[in-house]
Amino acid sequence: MSTQTVDVDTKTFVRFWLVIAGIVALFWFFLQAKTAIIIVLLSIFLAISIRPLARKIDLLIKKKRGPTTTSSTVLALLLVVIFVILVVGLVGPMMISETQKFIAVAPEMFGKTMGEHGGLDAIGEKFGMENLTEQVSLSVKNYFTGLIPDLSSTVVTSVSAVVGMLSNAILTAVLTLLFMLQGPDLVNEFWKKMYNKGDKTGEVVKRVTTRIAEVIEKYVTGQVMVAIIDAFVVFITVAILSVVFDFNMGIAFPMALIAVILILIPMVGPIISTILNSLLVLFQNPIAGMIFLVVYVIYQQIENNAISPKIQSNSLNLPTLVIMLSVTFGMYMFGLIGAVVSIPIAGIIKVLLDEYPNIRELRELKEKTS
Repeated sequence: MSTQTVDVDTKTFVRFWLVIAGIVALFWFFLQAKTAIIIVLLSIFLAISIRPLARKIDLLIKKKRGPTTTSSTVLALLLVVIFVILVVGLVGPMMISETQKFIAVAPEMFGKTMGEHGGLDAIGEKFGMENLTEQVSLSVKNYFTGLIPDLSSTVVTSVSAVVGMLSNAILTAVLTLLFMLQGPDLVNEFWKKMYNKGDKTGEVVKRVTTRIAEVIEKYVTGQVMVAIIDAFVVFITVAILSVVFDFNMGIAFPMALIAVILILIPMVGPIISTILNSLLVLFQNPIAGMIFLVVYVIYQQIENNAISPKIQSNSLNLPTLVIMLSVTFGMYMFGLIGAVVSIPIAGIIKVLLDEYPNIRELRELKEKTS
């Protein structure tokens, strides 16, 4: 058997191991800085997303289009922060209060509503269970009575985690503001240094990145519109049920805020919104809670299959079929993250396809000149 010898010079050998070392170092850097990277990427995403609001505020102030001022940018971010604080301040205490009220009146409520005319008791007797209404009421009360201390102890033992989340939130807000104020100037300086004026490559790359940022803007704007419609449906449904079943209408607005926040999260958000809001109505009246659940689930199907794809297709200039296919493949291939980024990615792919003739022309031009 003949053997072959491969000669490798010292430079190639060193270069090979330097590349390996560089890859390992880069991987180690990403592992160590993953939280910082997530915060920076989230800040960039928020800066792009809030920019349309800043432009609208600036247009209201100046009555004419132009570069967004610092005051408009700060005001836009401040409005978003106030909205988040409003949601936390209203929804949190309201959920705790309604849960405590429900625990106090659960036995009487279930006895009156579910056990009326021997409803649950009659079913229990068929299976050999006496006083099923009372047993269900006691079980519900015991569950929630034990749930609140568990939640309290969890909160107490998670103070450091809460402080860490608050620090990350503040850092994200500051970075978002800086990206909104200084980001455009930094990007322009970058393009000036990377490409000379009149350079076709620079013009194409700059146009593509600008259009990608616009895709993110339009996607977020469309998602906010869907969330507002969803919140309006929740508010009206709860208001009507409160009149029919005579319970506190004051929960309608906080429930609408819950919907606005959660609907912004594709796929999983609507499910959580349905569960939380249905429970809150259930705490007021079991029958009203069941009616709300049915109405809201039906609306969610209409929203997911008609309203949301239609709004996103109009804002991103994408066919409804493409939107649905993107969400479907994104969800089943990559789960929650895939569902969140699927529609923006579809819009970015459309941008690249639109710009492909220009990119191909540049590539052919470089091949001729080389």
